[in-house]
Order: sequence, then C-alpha cells, then structure tokens
Amino acid sequence: MRRVLGLASVLILLFATPAAAAQGDPPSDQPLPGYTIANPPLPPALVGGQPSSVRQGVHRHAAYVIEVPPRWNGRLAVWAHGYRGASRVLTVEPPGYGLRQRLLDQGFAWAASSYYANDYHVKAGVESTHDLVGHFTTLVGEPRDVFVVGASMGGHVIGRSLEQYPGFYRGALPLCGVLGDHELFDYLLDYQLAAQALAGIDAFPPPDDYASRVVPRIKANLGLDGTPTERGTQFSRVVVDRSGGERPGGRAAFTHWKDFLFDLASVGAGDDLATNPLQLATNVLTRYTPNTPFDLDRRVERVFPENLEARLTPRLTEIPRIAGRPTAPVLSLHDLGDLFVPFSMEQQYRRDVRLNGRSHLLAQRAIRAVEHCEFSPDEVGRAWDDLVDWVDTGKRPAADVVDDPAVVADPDYGCRFSDPRAYGTGTRRLFPACP
Repeated sequence: MRRVLGLASVLILLFATPAAAAQGDPPSDQPLPGYTIANPPLPPALVGGQPSSVRQGVHRHAAYVIEVPPRWNGRLAVWAHGYRGASRVLTVEPPGYGLRQRLLDQGFAWAASSYYANDYHVKAGVESTHDLVGHFTTLVGEPRDVFVVGASMGGHVIGRSLEQYPGFYRGALPLCGVLGDHELFDYLLDYQLAAQALAGIDAFPPPDDYASRVVPRIKANLGLDGTPTERGTQFSRVVVDRSGGERPGGRAAFTHWKDFLFDLASVGAGDDLATNPLQLATNVLTRYTPNTPFDLDRRVERVFPENLEARLTPRLTEIPRIAGRPTAPVLSLHDLGDLFVPFSMEQQYRRDVRLNGRSHLLAQRAIRAVEHCEFSPDEVGRAWDDLVDWVDTGKRPAADVVDDPAVVADPDYGCRFSDPRAYGTGTRRLFPACP
C-alpha cells in the first residue's frame, strides 16, 4: 500500500481511539491504552494581587487545566493546542502569546485539554475540547458564553468545532490555523511531486533513502543550494503560488523553508488517518502556475487519494473536512511567509465561507513574518480584544483582503496588523520595514 510523506516525526507545532470508552478501555479518569499523562502542577497566576484558582485532572481520557480568576466574569475561553507528533505522552499547555494573563486580567476563565490522543487527530481535539466545557460546568459553573482559541492544528480543531457544535461557541480566534483542511496535505504532496518532475527524477512513492539519496539529486538538478536553474526558479515560483500567490516575503519564505519541506518526505508512520494524513492527499485537479518553461501540468505525476472515502465524507473523522459554515464570529491571524501551514489556508477558508454566504462572520489578518505561528503578544492580544468586542457589539473588526491577488501582491500588504515593535525579531527582517 502506498505510503506518502509521513509527518509524525517533524510536525512539532501542528499537528486513538474514540472518546467514548469502549469495552476494555480504562476508566474515564485514566488515559487510553498506550498513553501516559504529563500534567505537572501549574502555579496560580496573580490577578490584581490575588491568586487564581487552578484545577487539573483527567476527564474522558484527556488531561486538562482550568484556571479561574478571583472575580470571574462568567465567560470561558478554551485553548485548542497544535500537533503533538507521535508522542504517547499527553500534555497540556496554557494559552500562548501572553493570552493566559490577559484573559485572567479581563475576568475570563480558561481551560485547555491535552485531547485523548496525539498524532494529527483533529477529532480528538474537537471532542475533548467540547467535553472539557461540560466538565468545567460541573466543577466551576456554567459559563454564559464560550470562546475558542488555538494554533496550527488547533485551527483545524476550531474550524470543525464551529460546525460540529453549531451555536456552542460565541467566537473563535484561530492562529496560523489549518483552515483549508485537506488542502494542506495536497500542498505538501505537491511540493515533492513538482520538485521531482522539474528535476527529472521519478521517486514516488518516496523510498526509505529519499532524504539521504534522492533529495540531494533533486536539489542539485534544480540548483536549490546555489544559483537556481531555470527549472529551479520555476519550482520556487510554483511553491509561492501554491502557498498563497505572489506576496511580500514570498521568495524569502521559499529560501527559508525549502529544506524543511523536503524533510517531510518519509515513509508513512501508520495505516490510520491520524498517523498517515497524506493518504488523503491528491494533485489530480491541480493546475500549476507558472507552467512554463517546463509543462508541469502535463509531466507531473498525478496521485489519487489513497483513502477517497475519508477525503469525501462529511463525518467527523480523525482529519475531518471544514465546510466553511462558521456559526460564530471568526477572527484569524496568519503569517504571510509560513510555508508549513501556508497562507493559502486562509484563502481556501475564505472561499468556502463565501460560498456558504457567511462572509459576515469572518475577518482575517496577515502578519509579516515567515516562521510558523510567529506572532507577537500585541498582535494576538489586539486580535483577541477585537474578537470580544465583535461578539459583544456585533460590529465586525477591521481585516485584510486575502483573496485578491493584486491586493496581496502589494509591497505593503500585511503592514496594517503587523506589530511595528516586533520588527527586527525572528524573521521579520526578511520583509522590508513598513512605511
């Protein structure tokens, strides 16, 4: 059986069994077989000089942390974490980017789940996060409304959660999220197939020595470690197009990410979706731009989804579809140069939401950075405050246009919501300074 681009060893920030206990499963307050839990005590935060209240434990096989400020306003934010890889240790994290303290200072309680399984298991994230809200109600009290915030694979969890439980969440803040669902894996598959075709090398499915023997030949043929050949230049432009189109920082992003994306090509780690998500991937309908001087559309190998049923089903699978039917305001942030979970995820989600007539529920912002989930506390904090205000007032906040190529290609695109004080940190200098 075909194995394609297994991700388990490298998708650290992104990306088993049913949540309901089956016969032979351990009690609900224990992890599922094969898993252990690491949930060390979280020291309370100080809120106005007083300590918060922290509760930790295991619920429906998932570890959790709940934190409530001394003067709780009755509102709850749940944090959806990203990919944990193939680890069999379940872990919990508090909201990042300074949000933990910001939430508590504003009177919000927060809760976070480990999910009951790791790997790229979106279903576990959707179910465990929802279940934790019910457990919060038992332990603390029923929240008057619930917000959901998360990063990377957590964005996939958020996108599906809004559709799986309509009306349950009042607002959502996905950060660097996999909002394009299966299209992420199409893009990762395409990276290998386009490179192979342009380099004149047939190496699909990738052999065990792909990284050590094949990739160096591909890079040499395309000139990717020095001066790109004509086909190497075409490859970089194809990747920029597939990841969101011409935009500030696109070429610098390719140089930053090109080696890492080749490193994703390894033998699949398992037969199920969560451990081998690339079995959903296809390039059958992909049309490549630019398609000259090499006719990539004609020469590239075409791959059908190995698991077509999982690709097409509307059911909540380990890697479910997101239909684009949000039932609450969604404000998203995405780095322009992220080629791991590319900016095209936002464009795909925008198209789906528009097709469903729900554009009034979506606001998207581009940030001028290249790393995955590279946001400053001010960028995330501002987005959070604007989301809460949107929910409370019904007034949609300012946002970027993400799907007009001319707008996205403007040299100043992304300046509107990028934190000027963060310039010079991380990968920000790969972009010219904003005016």
